[in-house]
Amino acid sequence: MDYLKTVVPSQLIAERGPNLVVINPGSANIRIGLATHDTPFNVPHCIARYTSQVPKRNVQDQMLNSQITTAQHMEREKAYDIIASLLKIPFLDEEVANNSFPRKMGRVDGYNPQHSRKETAFPWTDVNEKEPTSFLPLGSSINEGVANESLDQHEGTNSKELISSKPKFKQFIYGEEALKISPTEPYCLRRPIRRGHLNISQHYPMQQVLEDLQAIWDWILMEKLHIPLNERNMYSAILVVPDTFDNREIKEMLTLVLRDLRFSSAVVHQEGLAAVFGNGLSTACVVNIGAQVTSVICIEDGVALPTTEKTLPFGGEDISRCLLWTQRHHQTWPQIRTDILTKPIDLLMLNRLKETYCEIKEGELDAVTVVHSYEDGLPAGSHKTRLTALNVPPMGLFYPLLLVPDVYPPPPRSWFHDFEDMIEDTWHMEYPRRSDISDGLYPSMNVGLPMWDSYPVFSARPKKEEKVGIAEAVTSSILSTGRIDLQRKLFCSIQLIGGVALTNGLIPAVEERVLHAIPSNEAIDTVEVLQSRTNPIFVSWKGGVILGILDFGRDAWIHREDWIRNGIHIGNGRKYKDSYFLQAQAMCYINS
Repeated sequence: MDYLKTVVPSQLIAERGPNLVVINPGSANIRIGLATHDTPFNVPHCIARYTSQVPKRNVQDQMLNSQITTAQHMEREKAYDIIASLLKIPFLDEEVANNSFPRKMGRVDGYNPQHSRKETAFPWTDVNEKEPTSFLPLGSSINEGVANESLDQHEGTNSKELISSKPKFKQFIYGEEALKISPTEPYCLRRPIRRGHLNISQHYPMQQVLEDLQAIWDWILMEKLHIPLNERNMYSAILVVPDTFDNREIKEMLTLVLRDLRFSSAVVHQEGLAAVFGNGLSTACVVNIGAQVTSVICIEDGVALPTTEKTLPFGGEDISRCLLWTQRHHQTWPQIRTDILTKPIDLLMLNRLKETYCEIKEGELDAVTVVHSYEDGLPAGSHKTRLTALNVPPMGLFYPLLLVPDVYPPPPRSWFHDFEDMIEDTWHMEYPRRSDISDGLYPSMNVGLPMWDSYPVFSARPKKEEKVGIAEAVTSSILSTGRIDLQRKLFCSIQLIGGVALTNGLIPAVEERVLHAIPSNEAIDTVEVLQSRTNPIFVSWKGGVILGILDFGRDAWIHREDWIRNGIHIGNGRKYKDSYFLQAQAMCYINS
């Protein structure tokens, strides 16, 4: 350990990082890269497969989606008006008094000159394979997300042969290219993770979900990281898993990494815990606002506190859907067919508009931009328009009734029947801990309860109490620790991660709303959100890098042959000490 006192961090990364692959999967994107990389590849977590099925589904799980009900619509309008009063803008159906401008040509109050750039349209993906006429240069890669891509035809190619040869469809298309396939093409888009869980349903069997995960990850390893299958025994994997994942889901991930992708060894870390290390902290309340799920968990001295976890079934994509609804209600959206749930290219467009123009600030916030229409197989159409009320959709994080997450529900959990409790021994053993920690923090220890009784999993329809806003979730999470000294420390150490954390104005809004949510009888008067030291999208991935490199003992690492032959063994020798909560405590694994 004397070596650690003298070594430079960059030297440590250079020595231990080249054979470590850090994988951080999410519902919308997967972040994956070598530990020596500054930032990972951030790839849409999806695959489009060629299909001859009739009638064809554009998206594999689209049957799970539902229509908004009348009651939900009324709740949404009510939430809009509450937000409007806070932001000092007109109510939803209120005519703006003394406005001399027509509605669609109104003055651009929130106009930002940097947004005046022309929004380029997304091109449709070319789904046809081309006959190669030359070899790819050595070391070249296919970074566009399309399998079996080939070079353009040479000018001397016989045009008659091209006309007479029947185009051959690519069997698989990955990443962003998969999202840009025309609905008229014979492809079905699959997203193996939905709302923070494996997307298993009667429409999307478990075997297909796992096959798609393997195909996507294998493609990224081959085409982005250039690690072929026969060399992966020289690499180890660090899995940074979402806090929402269940016990069985993480076991399936481990099997995928060790058996199918053939890494020599692997370790699992929790996303919230990794985020704290990624920002160089030891204690914080981590708020992870992802594309489809928001999770809150408190970390004290590098330990995740189990009962502080909150899972909220909404995220950045719900803000994008709300942006579309807001513009349609105000009649600022062009008369085009925009469908986020079954036409993925529309989701790409809405996400880009949200990231560019939405922010949280008082007063009317409008912007002039170009909206694109993507009709089946036709070139994209351009429509210049003035978007309005751009500060309302992100406020749905505090008033989730505005987002109506029920339209895109989580996958049903009926498939989850796993009777092999990976953490039973850990959950029942006494840990040495300070006397001032309340036993209430670990309610299921030493009481003989199954793990599932205390772990919040999504039901087929999210429970009503899960639909609180971020401010209430953060307040409830921190206050559940039960110790005033820790509560004060956590309220001043809130950490926002995930893509939505980049929203302008979100940090002061969180500080203000959380402070208002604290009950008046609590002796707490300060709330602070810490600035992230790195891109909030990659914080958990970076934390996985740090945890992997600093883990010299590697007692928690699972080796490929041991996992395949022996599976999980509950023992009392090697334990994963830095998190009481880690669901995959395959860390409890001990080699028999």
